[in-house]
Amino acid sequence: MLEVLPRLPDDPILGLAAACRADPNPNKVDLTVGIYMDEQGLCPVFEAVQQAQRQLIEQESSKAYIPPAGDAAFNTGIQQLVLGADSSALLAGRVSSVQTPGGCGALRIGAEIIQAARPNARVWVSDPTWPVHIPLLGSVGLRFESYRYYDAPSHGVDFEGMVADLKSAQRGDVVLLHGCCHNPCGADLELEQWAQIAEMAEQQGFLPFIDIAYQGLGDGLERDAAGLRLLVERLPELIVAASCSKNLGLYRERTGATLFIGQNSASAEALQSQALVAARRVYSMPPAHGALIAGRVLGDQALRQSWQNELESMCRRINTLRSDLRSKLEAAVDQDFSFIEREKGMFSFLGLSAEQAQRLRREHSVYMLDSSRINVAGINAANIDIVARSVAQVLGR
Repeated sequence: MLEVLPRLPDDPILGLAAACRADPNPNKVDLTVGIYMDEQGLCPVFEAVQQAQRQLIEQESSKAYIPPAGDAAFNTGIQQLVLGADSSALLAGRVSSVQTPGGCGALRIGAEIIQAARPNARVWVSDPTWPVHIPLLGSVGLRFESYRYYDAPSHGVDFEGMVADLKSAQRGDVVLLHGCCHNPCGADLELEQWAQIAEMAEQQGFLPFIDIAYQGLGDGLERDAAGLRLLVERLPELIVAASCSKNLGLYRERTGATLFIGQNSASAEALQSQALVAARRVYSMPPAHGALIAGRVLGDQALRQSWQNELESMCRRINTLRSDLRSKLEAAVDQDFSFIEREKGMFSFLGLSAEQAQRLRREHSVYMLDSSRINVAGINAANIDIVARSVAQVLGR
């Protein structure tokens, strides 16, 4: 039976990362996978995470399942981190959550709830969006519409186009929004634009579903969540998929959560019950290790302060890399790259053609996607000049 299955192509991002690893060029540069790298090209472990992990190992006395909803300290911590400790929705008991296997698991559980509430619901996704959004949400049978988002000539948000397209979103539809640090383009909504989306949701009745995977890596923990929190304050219902991969560095621990904001506490409780049943049929029980660490970090004042200090340093470094890359590119190429500084988070489209991106890989061992999306956090002092010179050469300068 199984012999009839053909070999499928590699994932376009992971496949390029593998090609880069196999490249013998000692000066190769990997700007593909969205992982934060430090100046040494390593994905660091937060000191607070290391301390929490040591405590956990010393104190852990069982490997029994944790509760189906996940670690209680983690759920409390992630709710307060995303929504703010003074959130009126939290204070009113309108919030519930379930711990999930990473942000991907959070998105899938959100999709399961949407499908249960409205089979074959339409989900509006930005053009472009993270490539895994559609297979994750579509695997439960949801249908998709797209709304304009990125304007390539200006390297910014086409908000007029976005609004025009979302005017067709109806009651029962879902609008998927990136909470901050848009993946793949790095162009984010302004707070006034979030307010306009909230007004449209109020009037048209669509449900916002917010994916927030990079909180703290754009303008800081509070500002990165400001748009999401505005929607929570104004709307009766919301779903949020949160990830601890980037801002706590727990990539391989697969730590995330789906948050539900209901009309009241009874609704929040019902949504959690639905999520637990969905989780049981998808992955049964949540993984423990990463959430137990994250719960400790978020719930301990000293560990949390240490983590926040290190996260703020990472955020500053990303923004400095953006400024430095802009300067290097403009020195090498007579072209405006100021958009790189305006963008937020780890990603940016450089505006190259697919052919130019392929030449960068083939001729210079600089690896980026055909869309010219780069992971800014893959740049460091040792490779930034290589990147700038290589881009200049493929642009014919």
